[in-house]
Amino acid sequence: MRRAALALLAAGLAACSSSTPAARDTFAVWDPYPQFAAESDWAKTIDKCGAEAGVKIQRQAFDTTDLTNKVLLAAQQRTAPQVLVVDNPVVSTLAEAGVLRPISEAGLDVSAAAPNLVSAGTLNGQTYGTPIGANTLALYYNKTVLTAAGVDPASIKDWASLDAALAKVKAAGKKGITFSAIGTEEGTFQFLPWFWGSGAALTDLASTQASGALELWKSWLDKGYAPNSVIGNTQTTSWQEFATGDYAFAENGTWQLQNAKKTGFEYGVIAIPGRTGGTAPAPTGGEFVTVPVQDDKATETTAGKIATCLTSPDRVLAADTALTYVSAVPSVQQHQIAAMPELKVWVDAVQNAKGRTGDNLGTRYPRISQPLWGAVQAALTGAKAPADALKEAQAAAAAAK
Repeated sequence: MRRAALALLAAGLAACSSSTPAARDTFAVWDPYPQFAAESDWAKTIDKCGAEAGVKIQRQAFDTTDLTNKVLLAAQQRTAPQVLVVDNPVVSTLAEAGVLRPISEAGLDVSAAAPNLVSAGTLNGQTYGTPIGANTLALYYNKTVLTAAGVDPASIKDWASLDAALAKVKAAGKKGITFSAIGTEEGTFQFLPWFWGSGAALTDLASTQASGALELWKSWLDKGYAPNSVIGNTQTTSWQEFATGDYAFAENGTWQLQNAKKTGFEYGVIAIPGRTGGTAPAPTGGEFVTVPVQDDKATETTAGKIATCLTSPDRVLAADTALTYVSAVPSVQQHQIAAMPELKVWVDAVQNAKGRTGDNLGTRYPRISQPLWGAVQAALTGAKAPADALKEAQAAAAAAK
């Protein structure tokens, strides 16, 4: 049904694309940042880019989930915005539906952006937009809790050393680690660093490496290193647990940096370790700036200029700072580190990150993610053994259409 709907939408777009006048002087920009008002740095950046392109900007902000649905509907009704900022896993869905122009036709240039971030917007060899920035996951830690337990965070290099640290924390009477394992995309997002860090691939959920990652999480609950509440935790509620000051570690993202400074205790951040060492690949969060299909080339050309401006190195620093993102542009990342040295661990994490729709998974990703978070839930609740839960998830992902 999903593929049929996309095919019908694509056919409709071929006959009637979005927007109307060729000489329009107001361009619509839609983004998923309702938290940023008109006086924010982000909104001001959009206005400046519009002015440089010689047009006025009419900005609309929506929640991420609402934005995808509204864009699909608007494209059918020929009212799609001229510039669209959209969450990176959605890019391939909109591209397959024929909503977006590939960058080769929209006049966008991704050469300055890091290839591992660009890959999240690539489908069948075509790239559909430019990453505006990225966030990802790492481990926040409470310095007071670790010091009392005799743990040096620099000693945590792999899963074994992390387990040893958690054992010391529990022995010292404190709580170990909190994270989000809820049965939604947030749960998959938080599991992926451990999944990928084991050497597993999303094309084989039932591998021994994948089972090892899920067994690690289950062992933390069994040993009392992590609370049972992680089964229902969102990333927000798991952060609230960490903010109590009782936990040694919390898996969370760049977006909590300002909240970390308000906790009242000393904190630090380390990369999520891979099973045998190194930095585990974490999933990239963050949005792409894209150009939806328009009725005329002149409109698309101007939209491409606005999109290019929003992602250009001389603009992106202010925008990424406003969005609390690590820049997609390596040279800008170094400016961010110079201004905020604590961002270095996040820059390193982003440089090792992977797009969830990468490896040409595209629109297959949601059909893999849902069974995966179901397997995590089944294993952590004790309903199924990790290996059995993942075998069922692989079968469900393979059967999904």
